[in-house]
Amino acid sequence: MPLYECVLMARNDITQQQVEAIAAQVATTLGEQGGEVKKQEYWGLRGLAYKIKKNRKAHYMLLGISAPPAAMQEVERQLGLHEDVLRSLTLRIETIDEAPSAILARRGEDRERDRGFRGPRPAGRFSSGRTGGGRERDDREEYRARPREELDMGPGEE
Repeated sequence: MPLYECVLMARNDITQQQVEAIAAQVATTLGEQGGEVKKQEYWGLRGLAYKIKKNRKAHYMLLGISAPPAAMQEVERQLGLHEDVLRSLTLRIETIDEAPSAILARRGEDRERDRGFRGPRPAGRFSSGRTGGGRERDDREEYRARPREELDMGPGEE
């Protein structure tokens, strides 16, 4: 039986449960005609590159499907008629990858990166919006503010 990946985008003013209900409706349609949903991933509410039917954001859902071609045509027809679905894209694929998709994998990496090291602290007179006051200084040469005399001298002057 052929394998498909279907990504659908739903309006932003519906809930995640309603998006999952649309996926369940797709699964029942496929089940009636001998197909099944093997993988289902909710990617979340994401911004669109341009407005689609007056929406700036959409809920994204990925479905990995095993179904006959006639069943997929019916699913595509129903998704096109559904008023909450903005767009859908169905592709025929060779295998359904059980690992998380690139979207979900990247989201996990972003969370780990945001929690970790953020780089060196920039030097400056103000650390929290106030002057000095007994705070330790950052003595790293590359980030220390230089005295005015060093800046006024040219390259050959010393």
